Amino acid sequence: MKTPAGPRARSRASKTSTGPRTRFGAWLARPLASFHLIVTIAILLTVLGLVMVLSASSVEAYADTGSAYGMFATQVIFAALGAVLFYVALRMPVRLMRKLALPGYVASLVMLVLVLIPGIGKESGGARRWFEFGGLSFQPSELAKVALVIWGAHLLASRRAEHASLKELVIPLVPAALIAFALVVMQPNLSTTIALGIILAALLWFAGLPLKLFLGIITTGGAIAVVLAFTAGYRSARVKAFLNPGDDPQGIGYQGRQAKFSLADGGLFGRGLGQSRAKWSYLPNAHNDFIFAIIGEELGFIGCLAVIILLALFVFAGLRIAMRSIDPFLRLLTATATTWILAQAMINIGYVIGLLPVTGLQLPLVSAGGSSIAITLLMFGIIANAARHEPEAVAALHAGQDGRFARLLRLPKPEQYSPERAEAARRAAQAKAAQKRAAQQRAAQQRAAQERAAQRRLAEAPRRQAPARGRPADPRRGDARGRQALPSDERTRRSSGRTGERGFRR
Repeated sequence: MKTPAGPRARSRASKTSTGPRTRFGAWLARPLASFHLIVTIAILLTVLGLVMVLSASSVEAYADTGSAYGMFATQVIFAALGAVLFYVALRMPVRLMRKLALPGYVASLVMLVLVLIPGIGKESGGARRWFEFGGLSFQPSELAKVALVIWGAHLLASRRAEHASLKELVIPLVPAALIAFALVVMQPNLSTTIALGIILAALLWFAGLPLKLFLGIITTGGAIAVVLAFTAGYRSARVKAFLNPGDDPQGIGYQGRQAKFSLADGGLFGRGLGQSRAKWSYLPNAHNDFIFAIIGEELGFIGCLAVIILLALFVFAGLRIAMRSIDPFLRLLTATATTWILAQAMINIGYVIGLLPVTGLQLPLVSAGGSSIAITLLMFGIIANAARHEPEAVAALHAGQDGRFARLLRLPKPEQYSPERAEAARRAAQAKAAQKRAAQQRAAQQRAAQERAAQRRLAEAPRRQAPARGRPADPRRGDARGRQALPSDERTRRSSGRTGERGFRR
């Protein structure tokens, strides 16, 4: 009996059994693999979302406007805007991003205030959440998510570098986030408040907050969310429909039941693209909150699995970028953004399949919603920018391994993060701030001294000008300054006793 030729046969068998895995591992070992993975996932999810929005919204759009492409056209416009934001975020230097972090968050808070003012914010369905410009609406709470991610990562990374105390880590961030929470709740918009809470929790977790304090904050936030869920009629009705789905099948429980019917109707391979029956006014918000049900009906279990695989690859790439980054700011930023997008997708899929109460959070890059797709693409661009700042990626880009994609977009070469340079920049910023504070203190002291001197002069002026008590003023003597100010001939005339036409009598 012939036997295999020892090591050569085993090597050949090993290559055959692990070939695809080895090829995928070799591709991941490339310096720009994370960057290409993020860009590819963003493109695939956006294209899938546009196709499904066209399919799910065509019937409702035709019934409302007479055109099946109305909602789809709006989604395309915002997707194009998101592509521009993606490119801007991809080119933005990290230092500029950190410099604009605080002004961006303050601007988002100002917009959250303005949208609540009647006549400025647009009201729809009992909620005031949108700015409207030329027929297009923008939701500032979506921008607040990105602003909180960037500013929170910048703040915590800076405080960690300064070895700040626990109080200094929590106090600036949590109160500022609570202000945004309160403004969003006033719209009202509990779903976005939940997303902002997830962002805050992820920032504190990845910043290394002690477990006891972290659990205390999470418990408090969960209790507040439960209270808010039962304070409004429509929110409490959603929770009751989740707890007792069969109580009102034609009322509040109708939407959830129809979503399950759509998923079941799709089977393994689906009814075919564009062949959904639920979108014919059987499933409300089929193009928005419940688009995952339409994916399941038209593309089947395979289509739903493809979406989940793309989201899983995004999470893998995002956490990989976070672990490979040596810049604390980019590490915290990428991990938090990945957690936020994953949690939002899980909540959306969870309430479509009946595992969670309906909250209204959209499926990132897939659900209809102009503000959502534009801001999510902006966040994807920031994550892709962080991928280009991995140490191996920086070295490859400076060595000329840009690739056709980077050369086509004319992307600038990223700067290598240096802890020494970052520490020197931080110290220089601290010294500049200290000099500014010292200059302000000196200016304040000078103003106070000038004010005290002015007050003393005002207090002494009446004593100098008032005549001595008990002695009447002599009009002949006058004032010494007055005598010195008189011309010489006038003084002579006064002293000799002569009087002129306008002279003084002795």
